[in-house]
Amino acid sequence: MIIDHLGFAVSDYEQSKIFFSKALAPLGISLVLEVKGWAGLGKNGKPEFWFGQGGTVQGQMHVAFVADSREQVRQFYAAALEAGAKDNGAPGIRAHYHPDYYGAFVIGPDGHNIEAVCHKAEH
Repeated sequence: MIIDHLGFAVSDYEQSKIFFSKALAPLGISLVLEVKGWAGLGKNGKPEFWFGQGGTVQGQMHVAFVADSREQVRQFYAAALEAGAKDNGAPGIRAHYHPDYYGAFVIGPDGHNIEAVCHKAEH
């Protein structure tokens, strides 16, 4: 990844913390750190995805998370919907990107388009 970490303001910190914790758990992403009303989620103790209250809530953004398998994409999609997301594209191949692009899209809190994507061929 070329970005070390990213962060944005949310309108409801607790709702976002619950949503992202549940939706990203199938990808092995969890809450690593909370600092002054901001949550840092990541893997292996490194917070790479931050959100918190305070500041202007950005307009709709697209954030895609890496999945290690197509099954993780499917699990992300199910977990996100269960956590309150709206469907924005069921798991499947997006061949217009490349033949093995397998992604799923949901609309999360504050209207952001959240994706999980696996670039590996299915075995």
